[in-house]
Amino acid sequence: MILDKERLRDNLDRVIWKIEEARLQRSEHLIVQMCVVSKYTDIENIKTLYQLGQRNFGENQVKQLDDRSSTLDELPLAWHMIGNLQKNKINKLIELNPLLLQSLDSLELAKELDKRLKVKGKTLSALLQINSANEATKSGVSSAEAIDIYQEIKEECSNIELKGVMSIGAHVDDTKIIQDSFNSTYKIYETLQNSGATICSMGMSSDYKLAIKCGSNMVRIGSALFE
Repeated sequence: MILDKERLRDNLDRVIWKIEEARLQRSEHLIVQMCVVSKYTDIENIKTLYQLGQRNFGENQVKQLDDRSSTLDELPLAWHMIGNLQKNKINKLIELNPLLLQSLDSLELAKELDKRLKVKGKTLSALLQINSANEATKSGVSSAEAIDIYQEIKEECSNIELKGVMSIGAHVDDTKIIQDSFNSTYKIYETLQNSGATICSMGMSSDYKLAIKCGSNMVRIGSALFE
């Protein structure tokens, strides 16, 4: 569905206001980036959001990322890959050269990605995905292993530039459980700041305010913008 510019502007203003409220509750020094999750929306809406000042857009599938980045090639957009990366899509992702792979979800994937990057003489920035909610339906490394795996990737995968961590909040109605999953990820991020981590990507349309209050400095917003 194509939304008119004023409706998108109102939605965007509302989200930015809520981000600002949550940011100030956490710290006036916290800077929060927003990545627009554009997988369910129309190309025209992406163009309008660009006109309204948005630059970071995230796609869940490599094919969708390919289609949209090529269609919108004339706009200086920063693309993020935020969905599961299958090994047979690695070469294509490297070719597309996104700003950030947010969903590096295993040491095995990191090693395969690094191997292909070396062959092509390229580097790729990434976040380690942590399954801090310990849910079988979610990808990511466990909280217990996250720090060790992060350090191993930094030491062994020289063509991957780790920038921090990403996680998805617990898929439950209990706010306390969701908050605990965010706090778990943030504690890991705090430790990894000593290893150069600068991004803690937590929070989506349903829980981004809580995520920011727990320390997130990057949120992934889709449906809240396109309702």
